[in-house]
Amino acid sequence: MSSTRLRAREQDAPAGPVRAQHAQRVRPSVRRRPLRRPFRYTLPGLAGALVFLCVSLTPSLLPRTGLTQGLISGITAAFGYAVGVAVAAAWRAVADRDARPARRRSWLVLAGVALVSFVAATAYGRYWQARIRELMDAPADSALSVLVVPLVAAAVFVVLVAVARAVRRVCGWVALLLDRWIGARAARVLGWAVVGVCALLLLNGVVVDRLVAAADAAFSVRDGRTDAGVVRPTVAERSGGPGSLVAWGTLGREGRTFVDGGPSPAEIAAFTGAPAPQPVRAYAGLDSAPTAEERARLAVDDLERAGGLDRAVLVVVTTTGSGWVDPGAVDTVEYMTGGDSAAVAIQYSYLPSVLSYLVDSDRAREAGRELFDAVYDRWNRLPLDDRPRLVVAGESLGSFGGETAFSGEYDLRNRTAGAVFAGPPEFNTLFREFVSDRDAGSPEIEPVYRDGRTVRFTDDPGEGIAPTAEPWDGPRVLYVMHPSDPIVWWTPELLYARPTWLEEHRGDDVVEAVRWIPFVTFWQVTADLPFAGNVPDGHGHVYASQYVDAWAQVLQPPGWDAARSERLRDLLEAGS
Repeated sequence: MSSTRLRAREQDAPAGPVRAQHAQRVRPSVRRRPLRRPFRYTLPGLAGALVFLCVSLTPSLLPRTGLTQGLISGITAAFGYAVGVAVAAAWRAVADRDARPARRRSWLVLAGVALVSFVAATAYGRYWQARIRELMDAPADSALSVLVVPLVAAAVFVVLVAVARAVRRVCGWVALLLDRWIGARAARVLGWAVVGVCALLLLNGVVVDRLVAAADAAFSVRDGRTDAGVVRPTVAERSGGPGSLVAWGTLGREGRTFVDGGPSPAEIAAFTGAPAPQPVRAYAGLDSAPTAEERARLAVDDLERAGGLDRAVLVVVTTTGSGWVDPGAVDTVEYMTGGDSAAVAIQYSYLPSVLSYLVDSDRAREAGRELFDAVYDRWNRLPLDDRPRLVVAGESLGSFGGETAFSGEYDLRNRTAGAVFAGPPEFNTLFREFVSDRDAGSPEIEPVYRDGRTVRFTDDPGEGIAPTAEPWDGPRVLYVMHPSDPIVWWTPELLYARPTWLEEHRGDDVVEAVRWIPFVTFWQVTADLPFAGNVPDGHGHVYASQYVDAWAQVLQPPGWDAARSERLRDLLEAGS
């Protein structure tokens, strides 16, 4: 090699210390980003929020108030903001460029599009809300909701975005700590993972449990009260009355209402035109015994003491939430049997129905199984000719608990004389099995299972129950469920999967404009849950008057006809 070339290489090569600096790779690190101003939002994020906000105004199963719609819209818009930000970040990664501030013209265009879109979506939403109210004979919505919706939605949106940014800052802080020991990219990923896992463990193991315990404690105070007009029974046929094995003070609020309620012998006689005995009602509250098994045994002991096993019909009722039993479910049987009936139930929670629906499924399962097994054990010891007709009833979470004592269709058929389950939640084991395995061609909102030989479904038991051409011999199990009942159709899968019932023809009280939209439909139906009982009878989660026709189908009382059903419905509605 020539000396000239050697000298050139020596000139181009850095000196010793400088060469070492160039040879060493600069290690990237996590840098603390400047805090974003609290009410500053990005253009792509707001564009996504606008799209989701307008979509949230599409109709759902039930009519909504302005407050409810604002809550749904705020949650949905916050999710849309996240989607918009994520899409913009992905695009910048593909284009390999940094974020740039939006131009003033772009903001003006977004503002104009937002105004027109929101007004159009609001008009569309109010039109379909009026149609839903018309289908359900519900009162018209207040005109003030036009103002309430955007105000509530804006407040919820701001709060949720602020919470998300706070979580992001925590993740950044964790990443800064980890950056001392690992690479920057790994620190960022691990920072998000650490915060996510901690949040999940906190919500599952600490916060939820504490909240449930606090709610239990709060509602236990309410459970100790007695509703106005409710008094201790003066007849031996009721728990808490003379000679009862269950103390009046331990029955709980709903238990006391249950044992004091129902028609008197005189009212039943006035309906049937014949003398009537006092119907038996046995009940055990949470304070009556420490465990579900002991409460079930105590309730059955009191049932036997009161003569309930000597009646013509015995109804095993699994309660909902705080121990509530729909009066129509038991009053109807007492009228139909001329008072020759007995009903037994136990309480398993202090929580009201909506909270119990979300967190009390295990206790409902245990209560339903323990109560039926205790009743069946005592009933099975009776002589064959002296056994009452054993039937099962449950509404909402009560239907879930009532199902758990049975393994399937034949178990229901072999161990009961029939059942009425109203408003079954989607997670009911047997209900879901029957619906999933329905006969080909039958819709999910009114399925047919094994030609309807034992189990049938209807939204109106006063009409013919499909399949009308097939025999319905032996014990009858009837599910009553409304197409507009969110309790029946809610499931977490609504977040990402289109349900079959939204691929089929809508029910009679559901508008055709209801569509499945990822994430949005989940929040819409979720928001419907607390208000499922705030609609007229025969819609949503209100089944009161439909128990008459349902029990007429299951019990098949001798000489019963449509005229008697109409008379009994009028009587129950007048007394409610």
